[in-house]
Amino acid sequence: QVQLVESGGGLVQAGGSLRLSCAVSGRIFSIIITGWYRQAPGKQRELVASITAGGTTNYADSVKGRFTISRDNAKNTVFLQMNSLKPEDTAVYYCAARKSGVVTWDSWGQGTQVTVSS
Repeated sequence: QVQLVESGGGLVQAGGSLRLSCAVSGRIFSIIITGWYRQAPGKQRELVASITAGGTTNYADSVKGRFTISRDNAKNTVFLQMNSLKPEDTAVYYCAARKSGVVTWDSWGQGTQVTVSS
């Protein structure tokens, strides 16, 4: 089992920054990719950014150049640095992980609210 706990959400004005953290515990060695999803009211959950065990990153077009995913292996933590935030970034952000041999994102955090005011 893998446990994910997010923190760092909050209220920020447009143009501001926030950094989300995801503390990972459990069978960490089995994780092949970790990512951040978000879900806004009335919208489908979307993958915002991901980072593989090898360090390869990917971003949704809507956040490229503004968001950065990174990790601290010593602290078993994955971060999402969000800069130049826009009101449309408002959503609940979820940390997720996928383990080796599993085709779906099978581990999820509880989510953290990010609200960007205009």
